[in-house]
Amino acid sequence: MIDMREPDPDRFSARQWPDWSFWTDPRGGGSGVHRGRVRSVVVNGLMMGFLATWVIAIADGRYGPVRTGLVFGFLGCYAVAYLLVLWFGPLALRRQRIAMVAAMFALGATPALILGSPAYLTGLTYAIATGLMLLPLRISLLLGVGAAVAQIAWMIVRDGVVAWGQVLTLVAVTAILGIVYALTFTIGHLRLAREQIRRMAVDQERQRVARDLHDVLGHSLSTMTLKLGLTRRILETSDNTDAALAEIRDLDDLCREALSDVRATVSDYRTVSFATEVAGARMALRAAGVHAELPAAADAVAPELQGVFGYVVREAVTNVLRHSDAQRCVVRVGRDWLEVADDGTVPAEIVPGHGLTGLAERMSAVSGSLEHGRGPHGGFRVLARGPATGGAA
Repeated sequence: MIDMREPDPDRFSARQWPDWSFWTDPRGGGSGVHRGRVRSVVVNGLMMGFLATWVIAIADGRYGPVRTGLVFGFLGCYAVAYLLVLWFGPLALRRQRIAMVAAMFALGATPALILGSPAYLTGLTYAIATGLMLLPLRISLLLGVGAAVAQIAWMIVRDGVVAWGQVLTLVAVTAILGIVYALTFTIGHLRLAREQIRRMAVDQERQRVARDLHDVLGHSLSTMTLKLGLTRRILETSDNTDAALAEIRDLDDLCREALSDVRATVSDYRTVSFATEVAGARMALRAAGVHAELPAAADAVAPELQGVFGYVVREAVTNVLRHSDAQRCVVRVGRDWLEVADDGTVPAEIVPGHGLTGLAERMSAVSGSLEHGRGPHGGFRVLARGPATGGAA
């Protein structure tokens, strides 16, 4: 009984059904794959010239017109069926593949039975080749061995001697056709894999740019909004133009910094400093009227975590500014951990957005982890752990 279970696609197995789906994958090479499919049919069709020697040998009239006509008819059907199987077989369902291979063996063995000669079982070469193309390797190999054994047994029973040249012809031509199919199959999958790698590289770069732009613009625009609001209130409620000008200068610096960050992000040259992000968080929280408790120095953080912890501070503080009514924000750090907590209102259901999802990806890239949710004393807490953290922060 044929095993219909799905094997692991990433591991070769003799039970694995040949997967020719790349022939129909619209993203897997398009016209190039179509040309490869046509080329395979043409090359294998030309190899059917082996049957021309049979036509010449049978046409001498020694088998009589009836048997000769029947044999020619079956040979013609055999050749046409072979070409049709080459074209449609790889895209057929498994039960259809089994039916195609069975029909090929029936058509290939019939001329030998009509003529009563085991020599013509050599024609089963093409039926065995379709088995190699459509069936699991363990089944197609058994069919090939079975055909060779049947030919040898018939020769012994009929003539008492084995014509090893004919048997070797069956084996050799089958091996050649099997190699042709294997090369076609391998080249097609390599082309598809190359196309998939190209698409994955493009997608990863798009995700990187989208994530970095979200981190850069989210924080910068939130801080600018707060600065603009503070400047407007100063101008509306007092004549303190010096304070308003100071806020406008900060806005000018923020705009230039954001523009520089965007350019660096697009060109993949942007680097993040934990110390810089802490300084930016201090300015943004002060502008929002949030009491900030920040680390005095960034030296306590491991050098390899400086960049990713900078992103955590940036995104966590941005969330405090945008989504929270917090009055207090605390940032605590260790060598391989970072905690950002506030005392704002936390919704009953917390759905992580693009920012927290991006932070989780960044922490995963350095073998770390990210936790977020309601803090032990209320408010929202973000806890980042580096790869060396063994317990809770």
